[in-house]
Amino acid sequence: MNDQSHYQSDLPGPLGWIDTLISKFEAFALAAGVLLMALNTCVNVVARFVFGEGLFFSGEINRILIILITFAGMGYAARHGRHIRMSALYDLLPKLGRKIVMTAIVILTAGVMYFLAYLSFEYVMSTYERGRILPALGFPIWWIYIWVPMGFAVTGVQYTMTAIKNLTADDVYLSTGVTDGYSNDS
Repeated sequence: MNDQSHYQSDLPGPLGWIDTLISKFEAFALAAGVLLMALNTCVNVVARFVFGEGLFFSGEINRILIILITFAGMGYAARHGRHIRMSALYDLLPKLGRKIVMTAIVILTAGVMYFLAYLSFEYVMSTYERGRILPALGFPIWWIYIWVPMGFAVTGVQYTMTAIKNLTADDVYLSTGVTDGYSNDS
C-alpha cells in the first residue's frame, strides 16, 4: 500500500471497514489539527504585533491541538508502519523467525496500548469528577484529554489488526498495509 492519500484497508470484512473508517478520521484530525495550529499561531503573532496584545486563549488552543495531533498520530504511524523499530537482531532472522517476532511484538504492543488506554481513561474520569475547567476558554479540561485514551485504543486496535494480518497472511507485516522489507527472503 504505497498510496497513502486514499488508504483502503486490505483486511477482510468488518475489520477492513473499521480500519478504513478510522484512517479517514485520523487523516482529517491530523490535517485539521496542524492547519488550525498554524492558523492560531499566525493570528496570535499578528495580534501581538499589530494590536500589542496576543489572544488570551491561543496557548490553550495550541495545547488542545498538540494533544489531538499526538494521539491521533499514534494510530496513523502504526497503520503506515512508521513506528520506531530496533531491528539489529530482527534483521538476522529468517522470514519465519521475523514473522513470529513481529507477531509477538505487535500483540505485546497492542496489550500495552490497551492498558495505557485504560489508565488514561481513569485519569480522564478523575479529571471529569474534579470539574476542572480551562481558565481562558472555560470548558472542562477532560474534553481535551479524551483524545489520550482514544489514541491509545485506536493504536491498540491497529496493532491487533496487524497481528491478525500476520497470523493470516504469508508475508511479514509491519502494519496492515506495509510488508516487511525482507519479505522476499526465505
